[in-house]
Amino acid sequence: MARKGFVSGEGTVTDADGSTAAEKAKAVEIKKQLERLVKAIVDEDDYRVETADEAIRTLASLKDLKSEKSFSFKLAEGGSHGGGVLAGVPKEFRCPISGELMADPVVLATGETFDRPFIQRWLNEGHRTCPQTNQVISHTVLTPNHLVREMISQWCREREIELPKPVQDIDEQLVTNADRGYLNSLLEKMSSSLSDQKAAAKELRLLTKRSSSFRALFGESTETIPQLLNPLSPGQVDGHPDLQEDLITTLLNLSIHDNNKRLVAENASVICLLIESLISGTVQTRSNAAATFFTLSAIDSNKITIGASGAIKPLIDLLDEGHPLAMKDAASAVFSLCTVLENKGRAINAGAVRVILKKIMDRVLVAELLAILAMLSSHQRAVQEMCELGTVPCLIGITRESDCERNKENCVAILYAICFADRTKLKEIKEEEMVNGTFSRLVQTGTSRAKRKASGILERLNRTGSITHTA
Repeated sequence: MARKGFVSGEGTVTDADGSTAAEKAKAVEIKKQLERLVKAIVDEDDYRVETADEAIRTLASLKDLKSEKSFSFKLAEGGSHGGGVLAGVPKEFRCPISGELMADPVVLATGETFDRPFIQRWLNEGHRTCPQTNQVISHTVLTPNHLVREMISQWCREREIELPKPVQDIDEQLVTNADRGYLNSLLEKMSSSLSDQKAAAKELRLLTKRSSSFRALFGESTETIPQLLNPLSPGQVDGHPDLQEDLITTLLNLSIHDNNKRLVAENASVICLLIESLISGTVQTRSNAAATFFTLSAIDSNKITIGASGAIKPLIDLLDEGHPLAMKDAASAVFSLCTVLENKGRAINAGAVRVILKKIMDRVLVAELLAILAMLSSHQRAVQEMCELGTVPCLIGITRESDCERNKENCVAILYAICFADRTKLKEIKEEEMVNGTFSRLVQTGTSRAKRKASGILERLNRTGSITHTA
């Protein structure tokens, strides 16, 4: 969907202001540059902060050309809507409806920017055209215009003008028939040509990211999810990576909404497609599939469903591959899923202990992975594997050297489990205590859980013989 910038390119420096031809030419060039920057920001879903900074600097340069003919900043009497209009406010900062300085600028589907309360009132009255262009709007989602908001803030700070406060009582969750109609039209395109599918998928990805009302609409019918995923036939999800990424990301956005979590997870084809996406597709797709499993697992019944589906093994494999973008999402999903007993065994069978220990020893995602390992340490088979893989020296080192209290806590919890599972490891733990007093120190300074576990270790060591500290 094409987006318009808020700068018209017509220019804000008039012929009557006494500017020279050179100044006018320079102003035109600056405005062209500003228009390019703003268009890039509005068109891109995830624009660079540097681009916004450059746009602000460019606008400041434009302002400097008028510095010798400063504005008169006073309230003009008889302003519209009874509140008055600030004299000298650039027209780009004024709401086209109210004529006043915008407090909460938002972008309508046509690309025009308005102050939220005034355009929301317009929509609430049943209008389905843009008040600026008279174009019919395809949907009523209002996207915050962060760039204009920041530029207005800077403009007010420079002139010591109080920034208008946004109106708080606007119903942002308003769901209209137009929105439902637009959603249905997009879902219908999922059974159309490939080009229509890709265009609709990109639009749905953006809308479900920006608007909670659109996320909620999917929960109104059990047919919306199958319609959304129609282009992704099981076993063929990697045919068009860009389409796959947009649809899986849309699933992630939908799963954020609490009322959608069961709707998404209880659809068997969704879980299958997410598992396939963990294995194939772009790195972003795999990361977002893992993140979707994490958000869905907020519900205990979903944890069981996901664990039984076979999703844990590809999550562990994704963690093992070590791509920075995907690892954290995979780790978060594994942690959440393993809060139920059944999934701990599945994770251990999938090689979780070996993979996690290798990453921890490589000092990768130490905090996140120690938390998983501590959770798995309640399972006897996991503790046996830890002992076989030489876990004790690594955990002792982290306990002694880490500045993170939570890492120390998780390490000592795992060591406590090892103490009671394998007597042969007591010697290493005892030597650490005798030389460095690591566990005695934790009893004094650790978290409440760390103190309990460290005390338990010391009691266990005392039963094997006296301990003499040299440090």
